[in-house]
Amino acid sequence: MNPFEDLPREITHLLSTLAGQELWGPFTTYTPFIILILALVVLVVFVARKQLSLVPRNRFVGVIEFFVDFTKNEIGYGVLGPAAKKHIPFLLSIFIFILISNLIGIIPGSKAATGTMGTTVALTIISFVYFTFYGIKHHGLGRYILSFAPHGVKPVPLAAFVWLLEFASMLLRLLTLSVRLFANMFAGHILLGTLAILTTLFITPFIQTFSADVLGLGGVGVLWLILLAVLYAMELFVAVIQAFIFTLLSSVYVMLATMEH
Repeated sequence: MNPFEDLPREITHLLSTLAGQELWGPFTTYTPFIILILALVVLVVFVARKQLSLVPRNRFVGVIEFFVDFTKNEIGYGVLGPAAKKHIPFLLSIFIFILISNLIGIIPGSKAATGTMGTTVALTIISFVYFTFYGIKHHGLGRYILSFAPHGVKPVPLAAFVWLLEFASMLLRLLTLSVRLFANMFAGHILLGTLAILTTLFITPFIQTFSADVLGLGGVGVLWLILLAVLYAMELFVAVIQAFIFTLLSSVYVMLATMEH
């Protein structure tokens, strides 16, 4: 009995599941989870707003206040300084949505909205439109377009070349933001799913027959299970880190769009 013989088939099924299936029209198996996440974001904001106080009343409110203060101080004011005040609602919305998406995605049987390129691209477009809007609002359209090239670069051909590089760099943010978030979450789901499959393939024969012949398989299955538990804890950490990185970069891009060159 070789559990690895069934591994390719199970991996293929895992990949097809993660890819998502069409339910109706543009709606896929990810859509209900996106709706659920949006509802949870609204619920978290509503409950937190009602219960926020100088001294947290319970652990839930304490956790919410921790993330609010962390986003406000470390991501908002830490990057944007005093100008961060008007951007805190946007940064908090992005951070909470991505964080809840990531955490729900590592619950067995669920799907992470951030595990699909459609969602991460949409989030990136929202961030792109946001910092572009404030860049234009701060500089004016003409000055904002010219601001891609630092002031004082000469001669003109060199300034034009630098402008093209900076403009291309700005457009690449659409790719890097979306791909970074998607790739990290999708890769994590594949890894956890593969380890779960290996655990099942090795432990199931031992449970079904419970004989000395498959005792070694059961032992290997336990090792896979331990590794799965360790990586599951790491994935929880990655879920928080990826939400932090996306929000931090969005804050940096707002700063770059509104700064004086």
